[in-house]
Amino acid sequence: MKNATSLRVIYGDTDQMGVVYYANYLRWFEKGRSEFLRQIGLPYAIIEQQGFHFPVIEVTCRYTQAARYDDIIKIETELAEVGRARLTFSYRIAREPDDTLLAVGSTQHACVSRTGRPVRMPKALVDALAGARAQTADKPDA
Repeated sequence: MKNATSLRVIYGDTDQMGVVYYANYLRWFEKGRSEFLRQIGLPYAIIEQQGFHFPVIEVTCRYTQAARYDDIIKIETELAEVGRARLTFSYRIAREPDDTLLAVGSTQHACVSRTGRPVRMPKALVDALAGARAQTADKPDA
């Protein structure tokens, strides 16, 4: 299961040299995750309303080329792993339209209650992921 979303780099995301500040890639990972969850019909706001949170417990990012002011970038997000109380997403960030790789990374998330205690994955999310997997499996080019 993958999601792809695009955005244009704004001036505020860059340093004095017009290069994107490194931490903004983590914000783009978050955008990718949010759009992924929206695509499967379960926006993060709904997950939170049900009393669940997914804090980042580990992040990796390998930068290959710099993104610059006014670039259009594509964020590809894939659900890499689902555990009983964890999710792992992988990301690929590329410059459009030539698909130049800018960065790859991953985030691992714990599933916790409102009080911060680890809990099993919510049934609504498990069902949404299963439904999305079934739809992906039905597509011949998936």
